[in-house]
Amino acid sequence: MTLRIERIPTWRDNYTYLLLCDSSGEAAVVDAPEVEPVVKRVDALGARVTRVLSTHHHPDHSAANPELAKRWDAPVFGHVSDADRLPGFSHGLEEGDEVSVGRETARILFIPAHTKGHIAYVFDDAQAVFCGDTLFAAGCGRLFEGTPAMMYEALVEKLGVLPEATRVFCGHEYTESNLRFAAHVEPDNADVKAALERVVAARAQAADDWHDATPDEMTVPSTIGDEQRTNPFLRAGSVEELARRRSLKDSF
Repeated sequence: MTLRIERIPTWRDNYTYLLLCDSSGEAAVVDAPEVEPVVKRVDALGARVTRVLSTHHHPDHSAANPELAKRWDAPVFGHVSDADRLPGFSHGLEEGDEVSVGRETARILFIPAHTKGHIAYVFDDAQAVFCGDTLFAAGCGRLFEGTPAMMYEALVEKLGVLPEATRVFCGHEYTESNLRFAAHVEPDNADVKAALERVVAARAQAADDWHDATPDEMTVPSTIGDEQRTNPFLRAGSVEELARRRSLKDSF
């Protein structure tokens, strides 16, 4: 069984994902703020969308849910606590639940901090996690509705213990700015320096319109192993240090 993952540039710097189960032909859309780019990719691939998956309720991850759900008669999944604020919500998920995409199955991690109803979809067989705005490549989301302790648990105790080969599909193309901050926090980290050089080279050729981005210009996915070596929040060592670093990043 294989899960094919298509990256779709949306809004200004968002990643929407189209997940295709090659065995069954079924597909799911993850975190869609725009309709047109998603429909265009689905039509080009001849995919059969049967699920709309959301990591959290913010509009830049969910605004397109109702129209996509109507177009494909597909249920919309999100955390149970977001029933009243996630556009198109129809099916609630909690920690430990599972959701299928054809013959592929994701288990749910509850990872609040960025928002109170944030979840991640972990496809263990496919070695992939879709973590929205909690874990970024070399970064983490702002603490809009949670605390440093909640973010520490989400990053270190849940996401950070996934196998190192697990690919990290996050919500935004923030990698270059995140690595510049990581280099500021850990100036002697050789892994950060090397990663920053690679990302700067990739982003130097970036399209003016994010919707026209090519695979070579995208820095996502990373891996859990990459994050263990380069992410200053995953590497913080304590809740207090994570809080300090998050505060610094907010004004960096």
